[in-house]
Amino acid sequence: MLAKVCSAAVNGIEAYPVEVEVNAGFGDTLLVVVGLPDAAVKESRDRVTTAILNSGYTFNFGRTTINLAPADVKKEGPSFDLPIAIGMLAASDQLETDQLANFAMVGELALDGGIRPVKGMLPIALRARAEGRVGLLVPRDNAPEAAVVKGLQVIPVQNLREAAGFLEGEVKISPIRVDLDTLFDQRQEDELDFSEVKGQESVKRALEIAASGGHNLLLIGPPGTGKSMLAKRIPSILPPLTLEEALETTKIHSIVGLLGPGQALVTRRPFRSPHHTASDAGLLGGNINPTPGEISLAHHGVLFLDELPEFKRSVLETMRQPLEEGRVTISRAAGTMTFPSEFMLVAAMNPTPDGKMPAESRSSPREIQNYLGRISGPLLDRIDLHVEVPQVKFREITSERAAESSASIRERVLAARARQHARFKDRPKISCNARMGPRELRQYCVLDEHALELLKFAMADMNLSARAYDRILKVARTIADLAASDNVSSEHISEAVQMRSLDRQLWT
Repeated sequence: MLAKVCSAAVNGIEAYPVEVEVNAGFGDTLLVVVGLPDAAVKESRDRVTTAILNSGYTFNFGRTTINLAPADVKKEGPSFDLPIAIGMLAASDQLETDQLANFAMVGELALDGGIRPVKGMLPIALRARAEGRVGLLVPRDNAPEAAVVKGLQVIPVQNLREAAGFLEGEVKISPIRVDLDTLFDQRQEDELDFSEVKGQESVKRALEIAASGGHNLLLIGPPGTGKSMLAKRIPSILPPLTLEEALETTKIHSIVGLLGPGQALVTRRPFRSPHHTASDAGLLGGNINPTPGEISLAHHGVLFLDELPEFKRSVLETMRQPLEEGRVTISRAAGTMTFPSEFMLVAAMNPTPDGKMPAESRSSPREIQNYLGRISGPLLDRIDLHVEVPQVKFREITSERAAESSASIRERVLAARARQHARFKDRPKISCNARMGPRELRQYCVLDEHALELLKFAMADMNLSARAYDRILKVARTIADLAASDNVSSEHISEAVQMRSLDRQLWT
């Protein structure tokens, strides 16, 4: 007898439908899995047969062929265990139901028949809804994640017997529901706050500008000045994720397996801080079968690279495309994948090998040059703000005066983002000033004669590139938004240029 069960698998960050066909024939017992299965899928034969027996069913199959269609796409992971088991029960007349076409299902089987969670549940649920399925049978721990998708009945099941009973109509299971408003209203009690940072008012101003416009930022200063402390608090002043952004971010975290048990959605902007020993594949993604790396995990959030010159130069150079285009394309023998990577880069570094400013350093000029030379000019051009982080003065450390809180700074950031949202309402692909293209720069960054002359002088004096020119205009536009100004004036240009000059002082 032939049985067909609907399932799905993840390719990149999207899912595609998979039809599990089980044909139970006669003859000697033999289970064959076809359709380009990997080792984990092939091993499902032993897991499924043992789970069937331990769930109280009989195993009296002859020659059984299990086909995973489409047959020209490689299938990975243990998520097909449940649909294969249901298909085998239906093919052997141990399961009688007319619901197999209405419900898709995924799940890994334990040997006792229990159902374990799998990766990539959110994109699978989105695909099931797009395919017109009534519902989706999922492991209980994955149910909140899948329930984020509206218009789809998400049925949490604990074991094979329960899943079969539901399909036969003998077991009643209520679809799980998730209140998205409640998820977004949740707050972390231990959230880091800028009120804990003493001094560094000029640096906080730069961070406010960067958060307001989504600009990349480089913090340069001696050890112990608070570069990491400041960077880790940036998410506390960023705008909250929208539902669309949360879904995109959750899809990436889901397929990598970073969602906790029962976690439905990523509701806060991610903050990723990879170690400087990270490889190309670790940062950009890759491996034999391309998977997202750190820059994609930081999508709609912050990627913090501490000790920037300590990263391999080849690793840093591979970031140029993602910084420019907001996505990364990885080509491997298994195929080509494109992952979103629209993140805010925050990097920190010492100005010299011994951590002191060049005028005070004991390192030789050649040593300093070699140290700074690990970061290329094209990469620096893609970083909008270069800010010096000086030593904190003793009176600031011991001061009892409370510093400005993250909530207060966030209010100004949200006001600036609101102006940008209104400006780009007809251009949904542009989320902030940092994502403006040449057309938007010409339209929204018109300079008067004084501002234009000031920028012309800065370009000549600092030997800036055309890309740096665009970056200055974008930062100036953000500064004007913070000042609630419709026009970009010389005052805004001047502040933007000042936050672009430090790298020229060091690298020349």
